[in-house]
Amino acid sequence: MTLPKDPFILLSYINTQLRDKYSSLADLCEYLEFNEQELRDRLNVIHYEYVPELNQFK
Repeated sequence: MTLPKDPFILLSYINTQLRDKYSSLADLCEYLEFNEQELRDRLNVIHYEYVPELNQFK
């Protein structure tokens, strides 16, 4: 699957997936076959970081 290029659309997509389907970012990345650090870096560009306790990017 190709993830959205726009970081804000990506943020919305990832947080929705985390809320609705996955118990952790690692689980989501494994399913998508996407590098977790690369995803973190792409969202860090807009100053969002993954918060494990909330299972979302904030």
